[in-house]
Order: sequence, then C-alpha cells, then structure tokens
Amino acid sequence: MRIILLGPPGSGKGTQAQLLLQRYGIVQLSTGEMLRAAVAAGTPVGLKAKEIMASGGLVPDDVVVGIISDRIDQPDARNGFILDGFPRTVPQAEALDELLKHKHLKLDAVIELRVNESALLNRVETRVAQMRERGEEVRLDDTPEVLTKRLASYRNQTEPLIHYYSERRKLSTIDGMMAIDEVTRAIHRQLLALGAVEPKTHARSAAKAALAKKARAAQKSTKKPAKTVKKAAKSAKKAAKKAVTGAKKAAKKAGKKAAKKGTKRTAKKAVKKGAKKAAKKVTKKRAKR
Repeated sequence: MRIILLGPPGSGKGTQAQLLLQRYGIVQLSTGEMLRAAVAAGTPVGLKAKEIMASGGLVPDDVVVGIISDRIDQPDARNGFILDGFPRTVPQAEALDELLKHKHLKLDAVIELRVNESALLNRVETRVAQMRERGEEVRLDDTPEVLTKRLASYRNQTEPLIHYYSERRKLSTIDGMMAIDEVTRAIHRQLLALGAVEPKTHARSAAKAALAKKARAAQKSTKKPAKTVKKAAKSAKKAAKKAVTGAKKAAKKAGKKAAKKGTKRTAKKAVKKGAKKAAKKVTKKRAKR
C-alpha cells in the first residue's frame, strides 16, 4: 500500500498517518528525516544534499527523489509507505510518478483531508490564548500569524496537486473536520473501495487495532495518579490502626468484666463456705451438751 496524505497544516495528517502505520504495518517516509538519515549515512545523494545545505541552498527535487528512491528499496518499505511532506508541487508529483513507474510500483491512493481554514485559525488562537493565560511559553511556529503564512503557502504550492491527482483518478477527499475516529474510519472505507486493502487484511487489521485500543484503555484504567494511591494507602493504614485500637479496647473491657465476675463468684463461694463451717461448729457443740 502506497499512500500520499494531502491537507493544510493542522488538518490532522500526522495523527492519521500514525494510525495507518499501526493498522497496516507500513512506514512513514518524511522527506526531512530521510534527508538527515542520508546525510548521516554518507550515501552519494546524502553527500550531495549535505553540500547544497551547507552552502545555504534548497535541496533540488532530483536529489530528494534520489533519497526517496533509496529509502523505498529498504526492506521495511516493502509492505508500503505513506509519503509525508512530498510531493509539495506538481513537478515533484510528476517526478514521483516516474520513479514509481521505473520501480514497477503504483500509487494506491491520495487522501485529501479537507478542512475549514477559519476553524483552524480559531483553534490556534484559542490554544495560544489558553497557553498565555497559564503562563506557558508559546512556540514561534505555533501562532495564528505563522499558520496564516503556511496556509497561503499550501494554497499556492500544494493545492494544484488536488487537481493533478483528481485527473488521474487517484484523489479521495475526506472531511477533516470530523472527529479523529470518524476520519480514520472514512479513510479505511475509501482504501477498501479503491482496492488498496484486501477485505481479509482489513478485518485482521481492524481486530488488531481494536485489541490494541482495548489494551491501552485497560492499562490507562489501572494507572491511578500517585496522589490517589498515596491517599488510599493512608486511609487503609488509618482504618487498620482504628480497628486494632478498637479490638484492644474491646479485649480490655472484656477482661475487666471477666475479672469482676470472677471476683464476685470467689466472694460468694467464700461466704457460703464460711456459713457452712459456722453451722457445723454449732451442731458439734449441741451434740456435746
């Protein structure tokens, strides 16, 4: 399965990409990460990219495509991949098509997450206002001003891809303003309809995802905050201490009662014994007379 996720900043591409990775066991190909990895590994295209970046220039499309080509050949990408951050322009999309054609691979789907830009800006404004109220530091790239610029850049550079892939019948549009779970389900339904996922594979993946979700929920429910656990332990200790004290008092009281009862019995016996003895003496004296 080979997928491209399209959508403006804040549309939820990153979240949906992670869910797809978990469900289908594919990899996410981020151009930024691939560039850094190629430079660190010292591959021919990596060295070329390093030289260009060192001089302050932008890495050209042919170099980026070369890095993607190397990455696709790695074993973990055999089951498929999601492209993140590429293509951004129509020329890049054309270069990617040529690359996949050369490798006898096909692009299964291009999923566009369509969102309301005004709603995105409102979300960011609300989040920034709340962070400032709490005295938290606001990242420079997480402000309404920066988002406005990034949205404009997306419209100018990337939006033409929607028409490009629509003409090639690769585009599927999903309402990105829905809840995360609803967006995920809509993407899976679309992948099934396109034949990108086999029904059996989908069923197994769905079951696996459901089990993973259930396990996370169970794990979350068993994890109590430290304060709650401490409080519960303190209450239990207090209750145990109270129970021991109560038991001691009850035993002491029972002991006193038993002792008192025992003393009364002893006195009664002594009086009875004395009376018998006195009566016996009187009887003896009478007999002698």
